[in-house]
Amino acid sequence: MNHSERYAKGRVGKTVCRIACLALTAVMIFGLLAGLTGCSSKQKLFVFNWGDYIDPGTIKEFEKEYPQYKVIYDTFDTNETMYQKLVSTNTPYDVLIPSDYMVSRLINENRLQKIDLSKITNYGKIRNELKNTTFDPQNEYTVPYMWGTLGIIYNKEKTGDDVIDSWDDLWDEKYKDSIIMLDSIRDSMAIALIKLYGLDEINCTDPEKIAAAGKLLEEQKKLVALYGMDDIKDPMIRGNYAMCVHYSGDAYAIIDESDHDLEYVIPKEGSNKWIDCMVIPTVSKNTEGAYLFIDFMSRTDIAAKNAEYIGYSTPQTEAMAELGEGYIDSDVYNPSDETLSNTKEFIALDQSVMDHYNTAWETFRLTGDNENTGVNLTWLYIVIAVLIVGVIVFFVIRKKKRDKLRYDD
Repeated sequence: MNHSERYAKGRVGKTVCRIACLALTAVMIFGLLAGLTGCSSKQKLFVFNWGDYIDPGTIKEFEKEYPQYKVIYDTFDTNETMYQKLVSTNTPYDVLIPSDYMVSRLINENRLQKIDLSKITNYGKIRNELKNTTFDPQNEYTVPYMWGTLGIIYNKEKTGDDVIDSWDDLWDEKYKDSIIMLDSIRDSMAIALIKLYGLDEINCTDPEKIAAAGKLLEEQKKLVALYGMDDIKDPMIRGNYAMCVHYSGDAYAIIDESDHDLEYVIPKEGSNKWIDCMVIPTVSKNTEGAYLFIDFMSRTDIAAKNAEYIGYSTPQTEAMAELGEGYIDSDVYNPSDETLSNTKEFIALDQSVMDHYNTAWETFRLTGDNENTGVNLTWLYIVIAVLIVGVIVFFVIRKKKRDKLRYDD
């Protein structure tokens, strides 16, 4: 083979190679474009929920069952954070899961769509006691997602034969420095309002009564060891305190994890029943997808998975049955209808009313802190004074010893 033939053959080989490379590149580009087209053809479904408040696997199951949707899932840590993002951003959320009083606010501000319950095929499986609520009396805007109560966890090893069944027990001086309260305005103020005026005042708007409730909490403060939220679970699990105000879902977990003899009670005066609900905001651009998502989360198997993962009570009756006797027979997780009849939900209060709550709360919190600070500073001043006197005495004695040595010399 001469030089020309080798050159010609080489050119043919290079040409074939180039064609093959171009073909392979075209296939890759086509595949990529096809993938992008596939992604872009999916409808986005924007869901906004509390952090760690869903079994992640249920979202994947939804996307598998409804492959036309891609769930864009965001989380919040408070109802107020959720509200601010909802009203201040352009995110077209399709499903929100706020709490009762925030639902009330969103309804009042015309930020929620009415729900066509005929599209929620699993709605009939929702517990009746969680329908016709204070914040949605006609069931027009909400589908319950999770729920619970506010009560007292108590350590029978510390309370002994005492019957703990009243909010009054949180003011018993016998348990000084062994009481834990929630660092929550609505919850703790509600306890004081119920204690003073009864359950009907859980959403009190009277400035004088609100101020009196704040004063009552101020009187209690000398008995309280801790104020907190999630950080107060471990101390109760370890059995360090006699009583702790907390939510039923957390109480169930605390009792389950503790080696101590703990019980949970909804006080006889009544308490708050809280309900987190699935709602569709007016900014939704994928309402049909929202209906499918809400109905899917209300399905028996999915509701059971979420309840087991989260640890709070499910409103879905069939899901409750599927969870088993440990949940069904628990007065904490599954209180009786009679018990629930003595509970009320929070509703949104006007900002002018909340200003009174905030003032009462801040006064009680800061006044107590200032008094404690004053006591602490007094002791600090005493210690400093003692140290100064000690230093002076030391140098005086030392000087006398030196003078004596000089005199002896």
